[in-house]
Amino acid sequence: MADSGLNPTAAALLGLLHDGPMTGGQLMVSAQKRLGSYWSMTRSQVYRELPALAEAGFVKLGKPGARSSQPYSITPAGKRAFVRWLSEPAAREVMRSPLALRVAFGAHQSAAQLQQAYAEATDYHTGALNEARDLAKDAKKDGDEFGTASLELAAAYHRAALAWLKNAPTK
Repeated sequence: MADSGLNPTAAALLGLLHDGPMTGGQLMVSAQKRLGSYWSMTRSQVYRELPALAEAGFVKLGKPGARSSQPYSITPAGKRAFVRWLSEPAAREVMRSPLALRVAFGAHQSAAQLQQAYAEATDYHTGALNEARDLAKDAKKDGDEFGTASLELAAAYHRAALAWLKNAPTK
C-alpha cells in the first residue's frame, strides 16, 4: 500500500472530520476533548494543516459562517488517505519530559528547586489523571471502547508519573 503522506496531526484532523464538517476552532475543541489527554495539537498546527489538506484534496471548504469561520469536511480522497495512514506502522514513541530533563541535571539545583518542580509536576499529573479518568468514563458510557482504551493509557501514564514523583531524588 502506498504511503499516505500524512503526518500525525493531519491524520488526527482527518479522523476528527469523520464526525462531520468542522471549523478550525471546532476541530481544536474536539481534539482537546477526544485526544488531549494523550496527544497535543496547537492552534497553529491545525491552521497550518487545514490548507495543506485542502490543497491535497483531502478536505473541502464549506460556506463561510459567522466571523468568516469556514467549515471543512473530509473528502473521499481524505478518507482513503486516512485509511492508508492507519495501516502504516506507528512512529516510535518519544518521551519528552521537561521534568525528567531537569532532574537529569539535579546535581546543579538546590533541594528547594527540585521540591518546587516536583510539587508543580504532582499538581499537573493529579489534575491530568482526574481529567483522563473522567473522559474515559464518558467514553465508556458512550460505548466508545477505543476512546476508552486510549484514555486509560493516558491515565496509566499519569499514575506512573505520580508514583515516580513519590520516589524522585532530592538533596
